[in-house]
Amino acid sequence: MKKAFKAYDIRGIFNRDFNLDDVYKIGYFLPQLLKSSKVLVGRDVRLSSDDIFTALAKGINDAGADVYNAGLTTTPMVYWATAKYGFEASVQITASHNSKEYNGLKISRSEALPVGYDTGLNQLEKLIESEQVIVKPQTGKVIPFNFVDEYLAFIFKYKTEFNDLNIAVDCSNGMASLFIKKLMGEQIHYLYDQPDGNFPNHEPNPLEEKNVEDLKKLVLEKHCDIGIIFDGDADRVMFVDDCGRFVRPDIMIALLGDYFKQHYTKAKVVIDIRSSKLVAAYLEKSGFETHLWKVGRAFAALKLRELDAVFGGELAGHYYFKDFYFSDSAFLAVMLILNVVSKKHRQGIKLSEWVDEINGSWANSGEINFRIEQKAEAMEALKKHFTSIEKPLAFHDFDGYRIEFEKWWFNVRPSNTEPYLRFLAEAETKEILNKNLEQVQTIIKYFEH
Repeated sequence: MKKAFKAYDIRGIFNRDFNLDDVYKIGYFLPQLLKSSKVLVGRDVRLSSDDIFTALAKGINDAGADVYNAGLTTTPMVYWATAKYGFEASVQITASHNSKEYNGLKISRSEALPVGYDTGLNQLEKLIESEQVIVKPQTGKVIPFNFVDEYLAFIFKYKTEFNDLNIAVDCSNGMASLFIKKLMGEQIHYLYDQPDGNFPNHEPNPLEEKNVEDLKKLVLEKHCDIGIIFDGDADRVMFVDDCGRFVRPDIMIALLGDYFKQHYTKAKVVIDIRSSKLVAAYLEKSGFETHLWKVGRAFAALKLRELDAVFGGELAGHYYFKDFYFSDSAFLAVMLILNVVSKKHRQGIKLSEWVDEINGSWANSGEINFRIEQKAEAMEALKKHFTSIEKPLAFHDFDGYRIEFEKWWFNVRPSNTEPYLRFLAEAETKEILNKNLEQVQTIIKYFEH
C-alpha cells in the first residue's frame, strides 16, 4: 500500500499497489482525518472505479459518515462541488492520465483544498497501518447527489461566441466525453468522444506526443483553427494550433493573460518553476505580477490562495482560477482560451502566429527524464558546474533548482514518485541550448548505472 501514497494523491496499479481492502480502510479513516460526517465522492469511467466506489463508501459508512454519491464526474466537478456546497471532505476516484490498469483517489478538504502527502495523506497512511477498524453502531448512508446542471451553468457563464472558429476536440475516451457536447455543441469535430475505461484509441495522457497524433491529423485534415485534447479525468487540457503543432501548455498561460487583462489592470499569476521565461515576460508586459512556484496541485492551489492570484498554470496542462475556488478546471480554461483565440481570429491573427510571437526565437528542450537513483548528487553536480562557468542572474531552490543565466536557464528537479531526474532548459538560440545539453548529458552520465 505504501507504493500508492504519492505526493499529491493515492494512485497505483489496482490490485498490485493497492486493493479493495486498502480502499475500505481509506474510507473508514477519512472522516476521522478530515473531521467530517459527510464525504462527497465522484468517480471516473475506469473499469475498477465502480468496485472502488463500493469499497470506499462502505468504509465511510462504517465510520458513521454519509457518502454523497456524485456518480460519474470530472475531477474539477468534485473540486467545485466541494467548495460550492460546503463539504469538508471529498474524493475523486481516478488515476487521471495513467493507463487503464491504474486507479486512485484524489482527496480534498473544505474549500476544495488539496490533501497531499505533507498535508494529510501521511497521517491517513499511519491511521491505516496502526489503528483498528471498529464499525460504528450508527452507520452512514449513501445519498445520490447530482449537481451536473448547476456545474454546467457555472461554466456557461464564461462561454462567449466562437462560431467563427473551426474546432477539433479529442476527449481521449475519458470524462470530458460526458459533458463537452453540452458545453460546445455538435458543430465541433470530435474524436474519441465515448467514455470507455479501456481507453481503446490512445492512453489518456496528452503530454505523450504519440497520444496527440490523431488530433494533429484531424486539425490539418479539417483545416481547424485550434485542436483541444483532454486527459482521462478532464482536469488537464492541451492544445494544437492551426498548423497541427502541439502548443506547450505554459504558452497557453500567456494566452490566458489576454483574457484576464480585459478584466484586471493588475493581478498576480502563479506559474510553475518549469515555465518559459517568455511567458513571464509576456504577462508582465500586460501588467501582471508573475510568481514562480512548485509543480503540482497540492502546491499550486495553496499558493494561488495565499497570494489571492487571479489565475495560474502548469507545464502539465493544469490551469487554476480564483473564480474556480483556486482549483484547476480544463473546461473553464477552454472557454477562456476560445474567447481570446476567437477575438484574434476576427482580427485576422491565427493561433500559430500568436504562439510564434510569444516564443520568439528561443529554443526549449521540453522536459527530459534521466533515470538515476542519485538524484540529489546529480543536481548538485549540475549546479556546481554551470555556476562555476557563469554567474547566475537568478537562483530558485524550492522545487529542485531553477538557475537563470543571461542567455539561457535550466530547471532540474527530482521526481516525487519515480527514480527520475527531470530536466528542462531554454536558451536564446538552438546552438546555445544544444551546447549546454551536451554538457548536461556528460555530467548526468556519471550518475547513471
